[in-house]
Amino acid sequence: MTYLWAFLVGGALCVIGQLLIDYTSITPARVLVTFVVSGVVLSALGLYKPLVEFAGAGATVPIIGFGHLLAEGVRRSVDEMGLLGALMGGCIAASAGITASLVCGLLAAMFGSSKDQN
Repeated sequence: MTYLWAFLVGGALCVIGQLLIDYTSITPARVLVTFVVSGVVLSALGLYKPLVEFAGAGATVPIIGFGHLLAEGVRRSVDEMGLLGALMGGCIAASAGITASLVCGLLAAMFGSSKDQN
C-alpha cells in the first residue's frame, strides 16, 4: 500500500505541474521555482512533513520535496548553530543529492558522446 500512495501523491504533484504548464502562460522555470518555494512554505507551516510521512518518496522526490529538504535543513542548522545555520543549512541538507547529480553528469560526459542533431 505504501508504494501505491507514493505513486499517487507523486503523480498528483507532477500532474499539477503539467497542468500549470499546459493551461496557463507560466513558463516551466517559473513552475519549478513555484514548486520549490511552495515546499519551503508548506514546511514552514508544518503541513508538508505529514505528507512526507504518509507518502514517502512520492512527496520527497518531486521538486517540491527539494524545497522541503532545504527548509528542514535550515531549521535544523539554525537550532544547532544559530543565525549562521540559516546560511549553511540548505547546502548541508542538499549536499549529497547535489554531489550525486554532479558525479553522474561527469560520468555521462566522460563515457558518452554527443552527436549533432542535424
